[in-house]
Formats: sequence, structure tokens, C-alpha cells
Amino acid sequence: MAEELIHGVHAVAAVLKYEPEQLRGLWVEVQRRDARIQALLDEAADRGVPIRPVNRAELDRMSGGARHQGIVARLAVQQRTHDEADLPTLLAAAGPALLLVLDGVQDPHNLGACLRGAAAAGAHAVIAPADRAAGLNATVRKVACGAAEIIPFVAVTNLARTLRELRQQGLWIVGAAGEADASLYEVDFTLPTAIVLGAEEKGLRRLTREVCDRLARIPMVENGVESLNVSVAAGIFLFEARRQRGVKNNGYI
Repeated sequence: MAEELIHGVHAVAAVLKYEPEQLRGLWVEVQRRDARIQALLDEAADRGVPIRPVNRAELDRMSGGARHQGIVARLAVQQRTHDEADLPTLLAAAGPALLLVLDGVQDPHNLGACLRGAAAAGAHAVIAPADRAAGLNATVRKVACGAAEIIPFVAVTNLARTLRELRQQGLWIVGAAGEADASLYEVDFTLPTAIVLGAEEKGLRRLTREVCDRLARIPMVENGVESLNVSVAAGIFLFEARRQRGVKNNGYI
């Protein structure tokens, strides 16, 4: 079993809530005793998690200079990501499936924001390539604000093949493309759907685009803005799907 360091109030709080058995220790800045930190320390103490007061320089070292908010946790990490073999089980547990597929997103901040948006919209999983793309790490988990502990993250070896297999299982593959003729508001998202977004500044790769059943764009006013951040675009697509489905709040976030 490997170990992993995470940092930030939201990330630590999510682990305490959803996976407390994996916590092996908390390091907290000696000068920080605000209400949010104290609540985490009290819960950790109740669960028997060792707590070590340290100076800020030590937390900076442990977090690699990231914005840690005065707290770092060490986890004993079991397998956190899923792979292609897990998809049938994940789909079987879903109603009309709603998946977010990221075609090579490399910025961990964008991945974290996409996970958060996907969980908030009630998506059943986020799928991404295992290579040449961001994976789950401390930065992703911090930005996701707990969503990384909730929504399945599926890392696949061949994205185009996975999309073809999803089509064979009855999913409608909708790719986001700024040059598409159709608006996303013309797409029927009540069907089992995988929404596919491309990498930062590059968009969908050719093989990914060819697998899509339909391409759709976000209609934007002509004011000089040509594109949106991938996490913003993902949120727009996902919440249009949520609106069409009339899904009530599932309490994810």
C-alpha cells in the first residue's frame, strides 16, 4: 500500500468524512488554531489519528510549496482510480448514465475543477486517458474540494476504444467542439450520455472526434471571447444535462 500527502482544509475534511481509515497522520501549523482547523483536529483526535504541530516551513516542504492552509495529511493509499474493467459495474449501478470524458486534460487544477463540477451535477464517473493527462494527486484533490473522494475517476489506456465500447453499451457520445453546427441546447441529454471535452487549447483529438455520435457547441456572444476553460465548459454541458433530466439535488457537494 502506497502513501500520499494531501493538503488543504477541504481535502483533509473530505478524507475524514469519506475515508478516515486511510489517514495515518496530520501535520498542522503551530500558529493555526482557527475554527475550521480546530474542528478537523478534534475529529481526527476522536478517530485516533496522530497530530503533529510543525512550523510553516515544514508544511511548505511537505506540500511542495503549495497553498496548504496550515494542514497536511498522510494517507495510506489503496487503489483510487478505476480502469476499463470497472465501467460495466459503474454503468449497471447508474440510471440513465451521465459520464464526463476528458480527452487529455493536463492541468491538475482543471481536472480538480472538472471533478467538482461532475460530482455537483450528479455525473456517475469521470473518464480520462491514463497517459499524457493529469491524474489524481494532492493538487487535484485540493481543488476538487472533496469530489475526488466521491465520484469515480476512471483512467483508461485507449480512450477511443473505451468510447466505442460505451457506444456498444448504449451510450450517446457527445463531443464539445466550438465549430459544431448544433448548440448543446439542441442535444437530448436524457439519453445515457458521455460528454467528451478536449484538452486545454487543443480540443478533441481526431480519433476521439471520429467516435462521437454528435458534436455540440456552447453558443457564445460575439465579444472576442473564443473559448472557455475546460472546467467551465464541462459545467455548462453537465448542468444542461441535469436540467433536462430534472434531477433533484443528490447531496454530493
